Amino acid sequence: MTSVPLNRVPIRRALISVYDKTGLEELAIGLHAAGVAIVSTGSTAAKIAAAGVPVTEVSEVTGFPEALDGRVKTLHPLVHAGILADRRLPDHVRQLEEMNVEPFDLVVVNLYPFVDTVNSGAGQDAVVEQIDIGGPSMVRAAAKNHPSVAVVVDPARYTEVIAAASAGGFELVARQRLAAAAFAHTAAYDNAVAAWTSAQFLDSDGDGLIDWPAYAGYSLERSEVLRYGENPHQQAALYVDKGAPAGIAQADQLHGKAMSYNNFVDADAALRAAFDFDEPAVAVIKHANPCGVAVASPDAVDPIADAHAKAHACDPLSAFGGVIAANRTVTAAMARTVAGIFTEVVIAPDFEPEAVEILSKKKNIRLLALPEGYGRYPAEVRQVSGGMLVQMADKVDAYGDNTANWTLAAGEAADAGTLADLAFAWTAVRAAKSNAILLANNGAAVGIGMGQVNRVDSCKLAVERANTLGVAVESDVDAAGGASGAPEGAVSVQRSIGAVASSDAFFPFADGLQILLDAGVRAVVQPGGSVRDDEVIAAANAAGITMYFTGARHFFH
Repeated sequence: MTSVPLNRVPIRRALISVYDKTGLEELAIGLHAAGVAIVSTGSTAAKIAAAGVPVTEVSEVTGFPEALDGRVKTLHPLVHAGILADRRLPDHVRQLEEMNVEPFDLVVVNLYPFVDTVNSGAGQDAVVEQIDIGGPSMVRAAAKNHPSVAVVVDPARYTEVIAAASAGGFELVARQRLAAAAFAHTAAYDNAVAAWTSAQFLDSDGDGLIDWPAYAGYSLERSEVLRYGENPHQQAALYVDKGAPAGIAQADQLHGKAMSYNNFVDADAALRAAFDFDEPAVAVIKHANPCGVAVASPDAVDPIADAHAKAHACDPLSAFGGVIAANRTVTAAMARTVAGIFTEVVIAPDFEPEAVEILSKKKNIRLLALPEGYGRYPAEVRQVSGGMLVQMADKVDAYGDNTANWTLAAGEAADAGTLADLAFAWTAVRAAKSNAILLANNGAAVGIGMGQVNRVDSCKLAVERANTLGVAVESDVDAAGGASGAPEGAVSVQRSIGAVASSDAFFPFADGLQILLDAGVRAVVQPGGSVRDDEVIAAANAAGITMYFTGARHFFH
């Protein structure tokens, strides 16, 4: 058989079957005005008819009624032959004539709301009922046969469909692009179904261990092209996963220039840190590491403003040009303080109108409001050459995060205030890259050492940052022209004295702990489990400080 290239294919007959009926009336009216005959199904046909547009029911074409509560309606040779006939091939055209099948030039289909139904928390039967069968079959058939048929799955394209119908049809390159979009649409749909069905059996034997599925996939849709990636020579784009809990990728930008790749990375790290806490909390992030984390004081008049002030005070020098995340609405009081600090991004569940007004006076600051229902993936994925690593997310509610499960390894049991600070420090250290040491006092980090290749250096860095507040403030004031947001005339204080310390993993030797002891910490929390735990415990007892073992670690690479 020989084929005859088809460039522009006139739209004479269209098959329309859509769940999302946005713009349906306008589409039907426009196609009818262009002389297009419309064949449709069920509620779609009823809505077209109600708009005063002539429509033929699919059952009239097939001679077979819709059956099984609508599960069977378009699965018929007289429908699919009209979609799949390659009209470049004379033999296909001849077969259509012999079967008395009229071809379709346009297929407009969108699918049952499977992802929305899953996200609604619906039961298994309700979710299964939203697994579309006929819809994907029609979409894939039309996309495969794009040399002869145009396929549209997105209501946003209806305007160009009407224009094409009036102009003699879509050109081949347009049909190719529509087909690519259609295949992406069904691929994302099938991936969501596969992921959900696999997730039903993650612990099929009830032993508490995950039965990792043989298939894992993500359906990502491009949201925007970014100016560049981590560096100006790297191209980059943002993609969204519509099947995932809403997150920073879906945040509403209220003000400021476009987000950069690094802005997204830092803002997501800030959210992870701030939303680890139930109390009003603020995290300040620089290069994906915290330079300040704090929760509000119990008696604070404006809790989120108080949490921000405490978080900023941890390391004002590093906070310059940082990213701030709050787990409560940003108030005007917090905004007034942030306005005096050079900040790249502020992200929070919401902003008071006055806060937006105050911060919008800063031309470049980006203000992001989180979507309702913000959450995180239950599993985390990291790309490696040739594949992906997948792990369940490190949750705060792990066994070792409950102070009732901690083991007192040295010294006397902590009083309520000290235990609260230890619990805060143990949660906050999760946000720092390993090896991580965090010093805290009164619900705020006062010194953080992170990302070092040995724990001794992390201890030194945490103590150094805790005890050089004055130097940091003075340097920041010089760099920012007095706009650091730190107290004017601040002096160096030994903030390590009387602080508590947390370590994301055990101390392999007593040397790292000794640095903290020499700096004056009053209590330490760490996972324990080193072969030299006895040496570490002995050092803590010799110093007369309290030390708890959690039995769990929080590496974050």
